[in-house]
Amino acid sequence: MRHRNSGRRLGRTTPHRTAMVRNMVTSLLEHERIVTTTPKAKEVRKVADKMITLAKRGDLHARRQALAFIRDTKIVAKLFDQLRAAYQDRQGGYTRIIQTGNRNGDAAPMAILELVNYQQAKEA
Repeated sequence: MRHRNSGRRLGRTTPHRTAMVRNMVTSLLEHERIVTTTPKAKEVRKVADKMITLAKRGDLHARRQALAFIRDTKIVAKLFDQLRAAYQDRQGGYTRIIQTGNRNGDAAPMAILELVNYQQAKEA
């Protein structure tokens, strides 16, 4: 029985799962858009929204909490400088999941996880 057990295991051990989520959140905040499987996207969305909420607080303790999870000073600086200003007036819901169908190799459901204010760069 799974009473009071939240979250997905994703077929990984706990250290592997936490490292994967850290890396995916870092990539999401760096590139503002990642392609992954739907269950992974749903797990990463929870943590990414919490990181943006920390950035909106903006104090030193929030920055240190974000650094404890992300561990890349450039990404945390981007989070607290650029992304904080972009989402200051928004009350949650900073990411969106777009279903893209199944992967060819193993028919895993794929999705695009992106920040709501994502603008694709126009190439000239």
